[in-house]
Amino acid sequence: MSQLRLSKDSWSSQSVFIMAAIGSAVGLGNLWKFPYITGENGGGAFVLVYLACILLIGIPVLLSELALGRAGQANPVQAMANLAHENGGGRWWSLLGFNGVLAGALILSFYTVIAGWGLAYFVESIQGGFVGMGAEEVGENFSSLLANPVELLFWHTLVSIFTVIVVAKGIKSGIEKAISFMMPGLLFILLVLLGYATTTGSFGHSFSFLFSPDFSKLTWQSVLTAMGHAFFTLSIGLGTMMVYGSYISKKYSIVKAGLWIALADTLVALLAGLVIFSIVFANGLEPSSGPGLLFQTLPIAFGDMTGGWFFGTLFFALVVMAALSSSISLIEPAVSWFDQNWGIKRAKAAWILGTIIWFVGIGSVLSFNEWSDIHLIGERNFFESVDFITANIMLPLGGLLISIFVAWVLKDEERDKQLDMSNWVMGKFILDLKWIAPVAIMVIFASNLVSGDDIIPMLSAILVVYMIYVWNIKRSQ
Repeated sequence: MSQLRLSKDSWSSQSVFIMAAIGSAVGLGNLWKFPYITGENGGGAFVLVYLACILLIGIPVLLSELALGRAGQANPVQAMANLAHENGGGRWWSLLGFNGVLAGALILSFYTVIAGWGLAYFVESIQGGFVGMGAEEVGENFSSLLANPVELLFWHTLVSIFTVIVVAKGIKSGIEKAISFMMPGLLFILLVLLGYATTTGSFGHSFSFLFSPDFSKLTWQSVLTAMGHAFFTLSIGLGTMMVYGSYISKKYSIVKAGLWIALADTLVALLAGLVIFSIVFANGLEPSSGPGLLFQTLPIAFGDMTGGWFFGTLFFALVVMAALSSSISLIEPAVSWFDQNWGIKRAKAAWILGTIIWFVGIGSVLSFNEWSDIHLIGERNFFESVDFITANIMLPLGGLLISIFVAWVLKDEERDKQLDMSNWVMGKFILDLKWIAPVAIMVIFASNLVSGDDIIPMLSAILVVYMIYVWNIKRSQ
């Protein structure tokens, strides 16, 4: 690839960039996945492990991806080609960028479907649909939604169109304006719901559940789940943070931005947990309800409680805003690549890619009804197969290669210029990137692909390959 420089796009200010990156990180993972996996894994002990994973895995890899974006000054594919050329790496490093671009597009194909559920529930809540609805009716309502491909396609299409329109308008006129509205709105709604949570009589129980660790409830699988979610929640390995990083002015601090992103993302997850579990406990429901916690358990509470119409509508408005702020970021790496490398203008690229991704998403729509018996990978349907490939293979692989490139390939002077850390902090950062983060990601990778007695041999093989690679790097230096 020839050396290409970044287009004219850039963030108006560091605060806008931080808000956009937070919008990318804060999504359904915070409001849907984090509460239910916390409930399934015993609460406080799981939260502690999750926070440790954010510190040791999430933040170092996040900072690395932002640094690569600004240093490469282009979309993820071209940025990695530029950096590999400048730092003596092989041309194949551009595949790291392509992995992120493709992963983001594939995730968006089913993310818009799940976001569509949130939009459907928001509209239904506005109309008072959950008022007086019991557990059986809520379950039937959700099952009816999933069984109707036309309705699912309608909501999937609406979310897709909104995403494309925003991205097509560009960084300042599209993404910045949307994020500047949605993120303050998201925070305001979350704080209103938190205020309500304190009046339920179960706020103390919720707080204790989240922050009082009981390590007897912690299992090895819980630790793996915490590691995996800490990695996923910060949008690492998707190319999003790399392309967002390419729009950062050199005068802004990547470390400051990265810490704010991680802090805000974690805080939103914890506050959402406090809100959700306060409502769950106040209504005598189970915190370990699994994936149905958001769409099947909470509507029962909203249907039965005083002010349920108002607070239910606010809650699903929160879900929609979080989902949309993330969907925007998932398509941006691919749009940037089309624009810079293929000469396809942003608006046209957004509509072409949006249409392709929407079409792929029809497979996920049909996975819940007409294609429910069609399996692609093992016993997984289309939706589950795409989710498995992206979450369990492409994202860990992307994060692993990012940490390896920054730790072993990127020149010290370039790394120092981008991150601007003190020598002591940089030493600890590099130590983490060389040994702690990659090994942890390898554990996640191995556990996602195999189970039982096969984990140890596979993990050992991956570690051997990594050690051989490190030995070759050290020998060539």
